[in-house]
Amino acid sequence: MQIIDGKKISQEIKDEVKEEVAQLKAEGKDIALAVIQVGADPASSVYVRNKKRACEYVGIESISYELPEETTQEELMAIVDKCNKDPKINGILVQLPLPKHLDEDEVLLAIDPKKDVDGFHPVSVGNMVIGEKGFLPCTPAGVIQLLKRSGVEIDGKECVVVGRSNIVGKPMAMLLLRENGTVTVCHSHTKDLKEVCKRADILVVAIGKPKFIDDSYVKDGAVVIDVGIHRNENNKLCGDVDYDKVAPKTSAITPVPGGVGPMTIAMLMKNCVESKKLFGE
Repeated sequence: MQIIDGKKISQEIKDEVKEEVAQLKAEGKDIALAVIQVGADPASSVYVRNKKRACEYVGIESISYELPEETTQEELMAIVDKCNKDPKINGILVQLPLPKHLDEDEVLLAIDPKKDVDGFHPVSVGNMVIGEKGFLPCTPAGVIQLLKRSGVEIDGKECVVVGRSNIVGKPMAMLLLRENGTVTVCHSHTKDLKEVCKRADILVVAIGKPKFIDDSYVKDGAVVIDVGIHRNENNKLCGDVDYDKVAPKTSAITPVPGGVGPMTIAMLMKNCVESKKLFGE
């Protein structure tokens, strides 16, 4: 059984990005990412700090807007607009979730698709679906890299994605399809979830329920990717998969922490470089 090491693979990707950034800098091309955070949600603050650290490591400038909780929709939209118009900024990232009084959809729609390094804008999503060039959502793109760089063949495999969110589940299904997997998407209305999961050669779980998937959902020799992250009653991190029960049945599995998590930020860095290569003046 192979433990898929997300820390190691994300480090490889960051090192590749670092080289590309140095190459672009040598050509006189700098890259800058604007990170917008509203309020001080502790989890968001950790993510933002990690993103800044990753930018520093690969040589991308990060410009941060840390706005108070009571920021209005108008104020936030004005900052997005300013970043859209600033030729120095290549990528714009709005840290979600936003405080309840703000309209997330309106904010994400306002980001220039050429700077949408999160890959959430409908234009980015459309490009992904039809296979055009553009930004891929960071977490699902990270999962594909984990599989490829761990020697897991996707072509022709039965792939089951549990969860249908716009951020992970749906784009995950599209990217597996793009790699010629045969894809089934499950969700809360799926009948016989266990039976469907047991067909999977590659099982990707993103449902946001701690340790929901145990060994009875997994066939022998499957590859299991766990996108979930939670704190259990002892404040230890765990995923959507009951790792101790499931791991012995798999041919490869991602741990939590240290699996999918680090990949998200590595792919964000990759998207920032793409933004310069695809759309940079």
